[in-house]
Amino acid sequence: MTAPTTPAVPSDAGSAPAAEEPLADFRGVAMQFPNGTVALSGVDLTVRRGEFVTVVGPSGCGKSTLLRIASGLETASEGSVTLGTGRIGYVFQDATLLPWRTVQANVELLAELAKEPRRDRAAKAKAAIDLVGLTGFEGDLPRQLSGGMKMRTSLARSLTLDPELFLFDEPFGALDEITRERLGDELLRIFGERRFAGLFITHSVAEAVYLSTRVVVMSGRPGRIVDSFEVDQAYPRDPDFRFTPEFAALSGQVSHALRGAHS
Repeated sequence: MTAPTTPAVPSDAGSAPAAEEPLADFRGVAMQFPNGTVALSGVDLTVRRGEFVTVVGPSGCGKSTLLRIASGLETASEGSVTLGTGRIGYVFQDATLLPWRTVQANVELLAELAKEPRRDRAAKAKAAIDLVGLTGFEGDLPRQLSGGMKMRTSLARSLTLDPELFLFDEPFGALDEITRERLGDELLRIFGERRFAGLFITHSVAEAVYLSTRVVVMSGRPGRIVDSFEVDQAYPRDPDFRFTPEFAALSGQVSHALRGAHS
């Protein structure tokens, strides 16, 4: 059975506060590919406005497939995905920049494809470039950028859509640890300003705990949710949170659950 991704019915005046609106709701989601591989089985997951939910799990457990289903790039074999918005941003593992376009032109790309007027898309790009800390690099080509700057450009490009739901597929996975931590801090700053709903994929337990309001652990293939941990730490987060006993204890709990998911 094929389950289409459908937009949610707009809420009325008597609905829950905006901070609690579900922007992505997975119910009984399963995914079997044409070659017979079953990637996901019975996934139930809700991501609400103002939540930053990170998914960790063994390689090949279907984490990225979950994002692709949410974005409409894949269709679930079973179950349903209900979206509460059409404004979705997607940041991939690779920055996927066009090498012949400058930072400014790359950031404008999505608005250009949406046929927005040149002046409007230039203004949106400038605001996004400023937000991710790339002011002064607008005229540079991708080959002139560091890995971290390329990912900032990719993030800025998605920000021009003003997404309410942001999907992140291991965007910092290929970066060195220091750059990864700095971009994590930048992402949390942007999350604090925009308060979108975030669904983030990573293999790093430390990254998951530091960024998230909630960490979800998936089993090995076929992926299913086996545990969930609330991160009771207010935003904005002090980078020194990474060195607290609370951080160490929660990271240990997530790691323990992840080891069980591998078995």
